[in-house]
Amino acid sequence: MAWYAYCIGEKQAFPELARHRKPVPMESVHGVSGNQVFLYPASDLAIIVSEHNPSEALSQKSGVDHARVIADCFQHSTVLPFRFGTVFSDDESLRRSIRSNQRQFQTNIDKLRGKTEMHLKIFVDDCCSKEIGRIQSTETVGREYLSNLRETASRQRERQTRARAVSFQMHKLFLPLDEEVTCRLTESGKMVLDIAHLIERKYVERYQNKFATTSAMMRDCHLQVSGPWPPYHFVHRLTRSPHAQQAPAAAVPFPAPAVAPAIPAGTQDQLVAMA
Repeated sequence: MAWYAYCIGEKQAFPELARHRKPVPMESVHGVSGNQVFLYPASDLAIIVSEHNPSEALSQKSGVDHARVIADCFQHSTVLPFRFGTVFSDDESLRRSIRSNQRQFQTNIDKLRGKTEMHLKIFVDDCCSKEIGRIQSTETVGREYLSNLRETASRQRERQTRARAVSFQMHKLFLPLDEEVTCRLTESGKMVLDIAHLIERKYVERYQNKFATTSAMMRDCHLQVSGPWPPYHFVHRLTRSPHAQQAPAAAVPFPAPAVAPAIPAGTQDQLVAMA
């Protein structure tokens, strides 16, 4: 039987595992494809899984279901999310992979215990984008071409400087324990900063109050906040195991190149809309 894996939690956080050595169903919790979710005991850890048919394709809805199960478990325990689409071919491959990475999993749980992730989106008008587009669309040769290249590089440095300034201001205002920042441009010519902050769970209300005052203060930007979330961005990258059909390592930071995030892009926004 193949197992679809959602996350790793602390066994002690789930009292129903106290007297069981075999997988125990989580009451009223269903995951990908509507399948029953189970708690799979592994020493001091609980692996949250559901039965899975490997021939069944995963959809965008599967990504939402994946994140929803993790969020539900996060209400009870510190969790280490698996990447979306992590599948173990059978019981033995699941147990073997957990045993080989158990020390690292436990270290990550200890580091993230009592912490949560808050997600900021900051939309900034990008005065450079239209100018860069005008420069790049102009047909030039020779000396004028080189001049345009220098001007384009200068505009891009201005954009990077502004993004760093906004990011630094957010760090100074919110004082997170850790952060991950990415920057992108929208088709409408706005610069979007995606900022993940790691904070103590007991300070969520304080963080939300700080967001309210900051949003009112920064009139040249539009801010959005979501959370608290499981700490998707802050789980250490672990060595991929050969025992799972897809990498059974815990989730890694979103900005890492060529690495799948814990959940598909946009899933957090969909969950916010459903809340």
